Amino acid sequence: QVQLVESGGGLVQGGGSLRLSCAASGLPSSISAMAWFRQAPGKEREFVAFINGNGITFSGDSVKGRFTVSRDNAKNTMSLQMDSLKPEDTAVYYCAARTGFWGSRNSRDYNYWGQGTQVTISS
Repeated sequence: QVQLVESGGGLVQGGGSLRLSCAASGLPSSISAMAWFRQAPGKEREFVAFINGNGITFSGDSVKGRFTVSRDNAKNTMSLQMDSLKPEDTAVYYCAARTGFWGSRNSRDYNYWGQGTQVTISS
């Protein structure tokens, strides 16, 4: 069975940094597309970034230039380096994967999801 487990969330001040990790197991392919989404209370789930099976990335406008997504196919892991954090980045961050090589900005295109990790940024 596919399992995705996020880690690295926490509480930091504005302008600080955090690094999130997602450990994947049981995926049908080691080069499946993976992505990060986030959801704040009372808001829709928001696309953050995806990474294709070949390592090419795409980020949402709200985080472009501040967040960097990467992967290690040999270890079946994905990371999100978050710099210059703002209070509006506060949310639960979710790891996702799909049974395909190419990523997507649409959460409905992903088959598998982690349980999420809380990120809180104080002003």
